[in-house]
Amino acid sequence: MKNALFVRGALAALLVAVAPLALSHALPKVQQPASGATVAEAPHEVSIEFGEALEPAFSSIAVADANGKSVLEGQSAVDGGDAKKMHAALSKLAPGTYTVTWTAVASDGHRTQGHYSFTVK
Repeated sequence: MKNALFVRGALAALLVAVAPLALSHALPKVQQPASGATVAEAPHEVSIEFGEALEPAFSSIAVADANGKSVLEGQSAVDGGDAKKMHAALSKLAPGTYTVTWTAVASDGHRTQGHYSFTVK
């Protein structure tokens, strides 16, 4: 009887300890330019800071103009010094609205994705 109670207690403690890990997803915390922003000067890059460390091989940012044409200079990359940050260099942007599409795979394997827009005056 004591063994059964011990096992149940140990399992309950394990579930409580592991549950937050199962709920973790790499979601944006800071976006530059911000979602919905109107900027006077065209940015040279888009950067997104996430709440979880990212898997560089599976995480990316794409940026397109209103016609759907990519405006990236090269490929996006996870920051080598901070795996929670990802950035993408931009070509010279003309005034208009741009859509940022991101895919983030956390180090625990969970995949999230989303998009937002910003406008250059």
